[in-house]
Amino acid sequence: MQLVVARVGRAHGIKGEVTVEVRTDEPELRLAPGAVLATDPASTGPLTIETGRVHSGRLLLRFEGVHDRTAAEALRNTLLIAEIDPEELPEGEDEYYDHQLMDLDVVTEDGVEVGRITEISHLPSQDLFVVERPDGSEVLIPFVEEIVAEIDLEEQRAVITPPPGLIDDRAEVVSSRDSAEDDSA
Repeated sequence: MQLVVARVGRAHGIKGEVTVEVRTDEPELRLAPGAVLATDPASTGPLTIETGRVHSGRLLLRFEGVHDRTAAEALRNTLLIAEIDPEELPEGEDEYYDHQLMDLDVVTEDGVEVGRITEISHLPSQDLFVVERPDGSEVLIPFVEEIVAEIDLEEQRAVITPPPGLIDDRAEVVSSRDSAEDDSA
C-alpha cells in the first residue's frame, strides 16, 4: 500500500536541499536517510533520501543525485510516497493511518447514522474527516477526542459526540448579551 508522506517545497540554498511539507506522523521513520520513495509525478522518482535536517522548524532533505539548486527546484510540488505493509499499525495506541479510517461509517453515540468518511484533510491545527451524508451532502468533523469518542476498526465505524450545529442546523447560539438583556427585563 502506498502512503503520501510529504510534499516537496522550494529549494533551500545552493547544494540541492529542499523544504518538505511533512504528511506523516512518523517522519523519523518514513523520511530517514536511505529511504527510497516513489513520487507523483512518477517521472521524477524514485528518490532516495541522502540527508535530512531540521532548520528553523522546517525539515530539509537532500536526495541522491540532486546536488544543486536548479535540480532541487525541479522537484517542487512533487509528492513523496512510501510503500507500507497494509497490516502495519502506527506506534501509538490512539493513532491511525488514513487508509484505516477511510470508508468508516460515522454514527452518533445514540446510533444515528451521519455518513461515511470519504477523505481525511490534514490541516495545521487539526485533522478533519470529510463525511459524505446519505443525501450526498458533506459534513466536516474535526478529528479531536472531544468529538470523536471512539474508532472501532473491527466494526468499521467512528462514534462521535457532535456539539450542537456540527451535523445539523440546530445550533444553540448563546451570547452574554442575551443573558444581560434577560436580567434587565
